[in-house]
This record gives sequence, C-alpha cells and structure tokens, in this order.
Amino acid sequence: MPVEAQHTMARSAAEAGAENLPAHAQMPNWLYNLRILWGGRRRLLRFSGFAFIASLLVSLVIPKTYVSVARIMPPEVSNSNTALFAALTGRALGSDALGGLTASLIGGRNSGALFVDLLRSGSVTDALVERFQLRSVYHKRYHVDAAKVLARRTEIVLDKKSGVLTISVKDTDPKRARDIAQAYLDQLNVVVNRTGTSSAHQERIFIEKRLQQVKGNLKQAEEAMSEFSSTHSAIDLKEQARATVESEARVQGELIAAEGELESLQQIYGESNVRVRETQARIAALKRELARMGGSAAPLTEAGNRATETSTASNAVSYLPLRQVPRLAVPYADLYRELHAQETVYDLLTQQYEIARIQEAKDIPAVSIIDAPGIPERKSFPPRALLTLGLTLLATLLYSWGMLCRHYWLCMDTADPRRAFGLEVFQAIGSMRSPWRRWRPAS
Repeated sequence: MPVEAQHTMARSAAEAGAENLPAHAQMPNWLYNLRILWGGRRRLLRFSGFAFIASLLVSLVIPKTYVSVARIMPPEVSNSNTALFAALTGRALGSDALGGLTASLIGGRNSGALFVDLLRSGSVTDALVERFQLRSVYHKRYHVDAAKVLARRTEIVLDKKSGVLTISVKDTDPKRARDIAQAYLDQLNVVVNRTGTSSAHQERIFIEKRLQQVKGNLKQAEEAMSEFSSTHSAIDLKEQARATVESEARVQGELIAAEGELESLQQIYGESNVRVRETQARIAALKRELARMGGSAAPLTEAGNRATETSTASNAVSYLPLRQVPRLAVPYADLYRELHAQETVYDLLTQQYEIARIQEAKDIPAVSIIDAPGIPERKSFPPRALLTLGLTLLATLLYSWGMLCRHYWLCMDTADPRRAFGLEVFQAIGSMRSPWRRWRPAS
C-alpha cells in the first residue's frame, strides 16, 4: 500500500476519533493530551509491561558492585620533609604553588593533602595494577588504561576539619575490593619509607659510609701491628722490657754466684774435676743467656730474625733484646697509637650509627589506621528496584511523547509547511537507503 494512502487512512482515523473528543479550543492543552493518551491506554499499558520486563532484565544483567572503605589518620610531617614529599607526588608544581602547599602543610601540621597526592601517584597505582593483574581483570590491553579504570573506581576523600583520609574502592568482587583497599595502605607505607629522606636519614647514610672506611683502616692497623709483633717478638714493649730486665738481673746474679763457686772448686779440686767442668758449663750457659737478652745493635729485622732463630733452636722462652728496645719503641708506639685511634673512632661511629638509626625510625611517618578495610557484605550498585522502575517510567514517558507526536502529525493540515518539510526529510532519508540495496548480495 502506498505511503500516502497509509497517511490518509491514519489521518481519517484520527479525525474520526477527534470527533468524539471535546473541541481543542474548549479545553486546556494538558487535558487534551491526557484524553489522547487515554484513548491509546491499551497500547500504552502493553508497552509499559514490555518495558518493565526489559528493564528488569537489564537490571539483572548489570553486575553487582561492592565498596570497601578504609579510614586512616595521616601522620604529621616535619618541616624538613614537606618540600621533599611534595616533589615526590610527581606533579609539576610551580614555585608559588609549591610554596603555598608547603606553607599550608606547615601551618596546619597535617599531611592529608600530601598523602592524597601520594595515593594517586603512579608509584602506588602501578604497583597495584601489577600486583592484582588488573589489565586482565578490567580487560585492558595497556597498563595506563587499567590504571585509569582503577582511578575511576577509587575515591579518596580528605576531611579538612579532622584530617581523616577515607579510601573507597569499588569492585565486582568483594574480596578483591578489600584487598585493593588494604594494598593502598601498604603501598603508601612503602613509598613513605622509601622516600622519607630526613636529616637523620642523611646522617645515617654518612655515618654508615664512614664506618665502612674506618673498619677498613682498623683492619689494616691490626694487620700491621700483628706483622710487626710477629716479626720482632714485640707484643708489649713495656712489660717485655721489664720482664727481660728482671730475668737479666736474675741470670746475672746466678752468674756471679756460679763464678764464685767455680773459683772455690778450682782451688779445692783442680781443673780436671767433674764438678769444676760442670760449673764451667753452667757459667757458659748463663753468659749465652745474658748475651741473648742483651741482643745486638744490628738492624731490627736481622736482630729479630736471629732472636727468633735462637729461641727456636734452644726451645726456651723468647726475651725482648734490650739493645733493640730503643729502636723498637718508636715504630711500636706509632703502630699502637694508630691502632688505638682507629679503635676509638670505630667505637664512636658505631654508637652514633645506632643513634642515627633510631632517630631515622622516629622521623619516618607512619600511617595510623582508624578503620581497616573489610569485605563488604552488601552490594552498593545497582539498586535493582529503583533501576527497574526508573527505566520503565522513562520508557513509558518516551512512548507517550511518541503517541502525542504521532497524533499531532496526523492531525496536521497537508498544506502546513511544517508537514511538507517533514515529508521531504522522510523521503530524503528513504532515498539514502536505495544505494545500499544495490550492493546487497543476491539471495
């Protein structure tokens, strides 16, 4: 049937139905529209039923969304750390903006705004995307797209009055929502600990490097002292010299007594007596002992070597040669002084290093958790009842508007320029489909 014939029949039906209605000029416009909708109430009710079923299906298809909430109290940041933490947010702030941010943080003694930027920084979001494999969860190919979806699903709100920071994470899996919210807190602590370079931290790094140097110097001093003591048998010059002097005095006394005894024996028994020869041998041994204790004026290395060889050969106690004491005293004192100085510096640096570590731990801010994130029990979206009713009402209103438009279109005079323009537009749209029909493959 031609389109014009269809329009003519529809217009005749509309005119016939309009004869049973009051005149348009005799009733308000809203009442006239209401009478039109009442006339098509069956079709409107039928469409509303279909719209309700479709809206219900749409609300059931939409996946559930759960929200896990964590509330924290950001720590106070010292003045020395404020500018550094502001730079860590990765934002290109100018000098004026940075000065304003620093002044506000110092004045308020609260780092809430700073920690909001840290939570939104790439250091935190990138770690969460990799940890939970969010590219596959959000069906994104690129890392940056998954980070954007995570940012849209995360809400960070700072209460300026109390300074409490609220982190809300939305996800279709309640357990994953809880885990992501907790990961935000963990990663925030990691970033703060990694970047918290206070004055105590710098001092600890300097002392640690200096301690390594002093430890190497102390080891070299110990090895030099050990080598010198081993080569020259000089362990403690003062004690060794005193022991050598006491031993030499004792041996000297024994030698004098033995020589007196030898003279008396020679007068009584003669030179060939056994006791005389025994006493002479003892006197010779005592003289050798005195010579070994006295040492020689040879260089230190040779004297030390000879003293060591003599001690090893006789298998006796090694004494420090008295003639070498003045020569050994100077290098021994230098080595001992260097060793003692390195030990003192090492002890002082060790104490300062422990103090710096304690101070560094105090300066690093720690986040105080007020409410830990938990597994949400109820969904936050979608509200299926409200969504179903809202979509049904919207579809019904649109269909009612369409019914009114159709009625006014059919009742419009054919000579009306608006109707003529509408028909022209419809015909132009219809003619645009014909080229596509040419290329349609034959069935």
